[in-house]
Amino acid sequence: MRSLLLVPANDTGRIEQALKSGADAVVLDLEDSVAFSDKARARANVRAILRDMPENGADGGNAGAPELIVRMNALDEAEFNADLVALLDNPPQALMLPKVCSIDCLDRLMRHVGPIPVIAIVGETPLGVLTMPSLAEQVPENLIGLTWGLGDLAAQLGAASSRDDDDVLTDPFRLARTLCLLTARAANVEPIDTVYLRYSDMEGLRKDCAASFRDGFIGKLAIHPDQVPIINEAFTPTEEQIAKARQIIEAFEQNPGCGLISVNGRLYDRPHLIRARRLLRRAARYGVLDAREAAKYC
Repeated sequence: MRSLLLVPANDTGRIEQALKSGADAVVLDLEDSVAFSDKARARANVRAILRDMPENGADGGNAGAPELIVRMNALDEAEFNADLVALLDNPPQALMLPKVCSIDCLDRLMRHVGPIPVIAIVGETPLGVLTMPSLAEQVPENLIGLTWGLGDLAAQLGAASSRDDDDVLTDPFRLARTLCLLTARAANVEPIDTVYLRYSDMEGLRKDCAASFRDGFIGKLAIHPDQVPIINEAFTPTEEQIAKARQIIEAFEQNPGCGLISVNGRLYDRPHLIRARRLLRRAARYGVLDAREAAKYC
């Protein structure tokens, strides 16, 4: 998933817009964006949407429809049990659990939700940042991704801002972002970058996405439909990147005994081969490369 658009679950109008936004996934939020007094209505909305959702998609069976994910309330919050009751009869395609700070959090969730895929939000508290790497030591089978929480962490730290005057994340937030990426890759799950809060700054979002793609994230959370096209474009491999990946793979295939090969005057080793194959698989997933051709290389 390149783009995961968060939308308050109590706002049916915004949900309708989100479903038409082109996002790979729509995250129906029962947590921070919904006031306590409106939690019950938000759950009722989610139950109705999930009840009416065809098995093969969120939009009348359309294969291009977004996946539906529900962000629950945190395990230690009173609303969590009510969320479970509302969700488990007609579960979404994945759950998103906030404020995960230990393996115990994931174990407790998995006992409740069984095989439903889960994306964990990590690094929303100082303790969550410090313990994040431990999540890679014992990975539940249905954990599919990690993302991290910018706004909650800023509030916990009492930070005046998460970015400097050049719109670059400051050190505490860069640390959380880096640990999320490293932990996800160590756990062999998808790393998903956090939201870009300046939702009207499209150039800033474009730069932020480029940095995320460069470092190894596979997608990004969004908070506004206008962010979705930029995120999708940024995390879809380009023709140039696909051509380069092909060259690297072909060079290794032509020199099967080599651990280091040269392509266009630059040296590449086996980790570059892994990255090249991963990029082609993503290109096939997003329809910019024929799946059969990708299979030949991967």
